[in-house]
Formats: sequence, C-alpha cells, structure tokens
Amino acid sequence: MPKKRVLSPKSIWDYKQVQQTFVQAGIKESHLQRLYTALVQDPYVDLSTIPMMPKKAKSILDENYVRLTSRCKSFKQSADGETTKLLIELQDGLKVEAVIMTYDTSKRDASGQTGGKRHTLCVSSEVGCQMGCTFCATGTMGLTADLTSGEIIEQLVHARMRSPIPRNIVFMGMGEPMNNYEQVKTAISLMVHPNAFALRHKSVTLSTVGVIPRIIQLASDLPGISLALSLHAPNQELRQRIVPSARAYKLEKLIAAIDKYQEITKKRVLMEYVLLGPDFNCKSEHAEELGQLLHGKDVVLNIIPWNPILSPGFSYEAPPQATIQKFIEILDKKYRIPCTTRQEKGQDVDAACGQLVLNDGGKATCARDLEDLVV
Repeated sequence: MPKKRVLSPKSIWDYKQVQQTFVQAGIKESHLQRLYTALVQDPYVDLSTIPMMPKKAKSILDENYVRLTSRCKSFKQSADGETTKLLIELQDGLKVEAVIMTYDTSKRDASGQTGGKRHTLCVSSEVGCQMGCTFCATGTMGLTADLTSGEIIEQLVHARMRSPIPRNIVFMGMGEPMNNYEQVKTAISLMVHPNAFALRHKSVTLSTVGVIPRIIQLASDLPGISLALSLHAPNQELRQRIVPSARAYKLEKLIAAIDKYQEITKKRVLMEYVLLGPDFNCKSEHAEELGQLLHGKDVVLNIIPWNPILSPGFSYEAPPQATIQKFIEILDKKYRIPCTTRQEKGQDVDAACGQLVLNDGGKATCARDLEDLVV
C-alpha cells in the first residue's frame, strides 16, 4: 500500500476539492470556470481582478489553498536542447520527475505533414511504482505514494513556466496511472476542460501495463483520450517474466479488454514493446507470435530498443541493429502492423525511457510525435 499522506496546504489545482469547497459555500459553478481560466493564463493572478469573482470565493481560496504546493528543485536540459528534465519536490519532501520533449515536425516525409516544433510533457502519477517491470529503473523504487490530482497538474504548471506550452501530455513517467485512477482522471479532466488548459482529448495519452477493470472504465469516463499499452511480450509466460504484475491480468483477457475499449471508443491503441537484448524477447519467433496476436487490430506498435542503463541490477543488453530491423520487417511486411521505432531523448540528463530513478529520483516517447500515432 502507498504511504498515507497528510498534506497541508491544499493545491488550488485540486479541481474536485476546490469544486466541493465552492458547493459547500454556495458559490456558483460559473465562478469555478472563471477561476481556472484566469489561473491557466497566470498562476499567480490576483483573484480580486477576476471579473465577477465573489469576495467570498477569494477569501475562501486565500484561506485554504495555495497556488503551488510543489517546487521545481532542478531543471536539466540535454545537450541538443530537445529534452528538459524537471525534478519536482512535493510539499512533504517526496520527489517526482517530469520531462519536456521537443519534436521538430517542420520536415516530413511522403505523408507531406508539417507542423513546426511540438512540445510534449511526460508526467508522473506516483512516487515510484509497484508494477516491478524488470527493465525499468523506476520499478526498482517500489511504490512510495500516490500523487494528488493537484500535484499532477502542478507538473504541467511548472513546465509551462519554463518552456513553450506543451501541446501533448503523456502519462509515461513514474508510476502506473491506472493504480491512481481517480486522481489521474481528475487531472486529465482539468487538462482537457475548455475553460482550463483546453488540450484536445486525443493529445493526452495514458500508458498502462494493463489494469483490466480500469481500461474498461477509462473508455466510459474519458473516451476521447489516447491509450497506450505496455505489452513487451507476445505470450503470457514471457510477459510475466518481464512484467510481474501480468500474473494478475492474463494476456488473453488483456487483449479482450483492449478490444472492448476500442469497441466503445473507436480509437487506435498504441502498443509499446521494449526490445530486450540480446534476444530475450526480440527473436524472429517472438515477432511472428506478436504478429499473430495483433494482426487485424487497429494498433500502432511502438518499438523501443532497450536503453542500457548503467546499473548492475540489469542483465539485459541493447538489441543489435540487425535484430531490430528483422523484428520490424516481420511485423510490417508479413502482418501489416504499423511500426515506429522510439527515438530516445535525454539520456545525458537521465530523462530517457526507464531512467527516472537513477539521479535525483522521464520517460521519452517515440520518434514521431504521439499525436501522429494515435489519431
């Protein structure tokens, strides 16, 4: 069980708590919308300057809430300037990390798409993680605590203060978002609210190792957002060796849940697959089995060559380039499964996939912007 936290003061970005406070005080919902419209524009706005904001609301907010309960303890940028890692210290001294990634989409291939530079923010949902994935440094921490919805949103606020405004949010940082579901759901609701951050639903991606009941619930609660499944193996036996939590959620039932999710949402799902070398899950027979599992489904497979973390606790190796190419060739040409290879960003600031725990404590995403993969 995660650590029980007693937090004071409260974050003004805890949308549900502020909403409940307004209801109890008899303050109209419309004032709540005005509040967040103003806060997004300026987190330190003088509440008395918000049009039509009742003095009673200002007084209650000043007495019970603060603009930020966390602080950005460090801000590290990669040598190429494309990745920035934020170390966020929470009010009780716990720390999480968020990563800002920049993708230059001004030059495209045959598709002809252009778009200039896009900024994606990778956020954490927990301090540590209990899923124990055997290739991930964050998993070595165990689970310390769940974040509040306000602490999740504050990662976005800190990022907006220090970089161009992110247009995409990915829940691929520390933690399993589905295990902190209610707080994550509340945070996402504020991210996409038209009177708050006003992000497009499809621009928010939630990545999970596969908590089946929550996948189905997500389809009903937030049907427009994008879903990514950390698959990493083509069969149950191998998957539970890589992802120990898979023992609770069998692969057959997990794929059935994804089918149900897609039946409800009509949305493509991103399948993430870390290639663990030299040949742990990346042989040709693994590709064949994976192709059979995913053939005919509306998915994109995001291939992630394992990042050789400098830790004696990891026995995997980066797969050879020839292995990567053969794996993708089988899936693409034989099974017609769209594949993309993840472009690692931020290794020099420990912000690449699986590195969030090593020094002071993001994950990076794929070579193409996620917005292009899960439309």
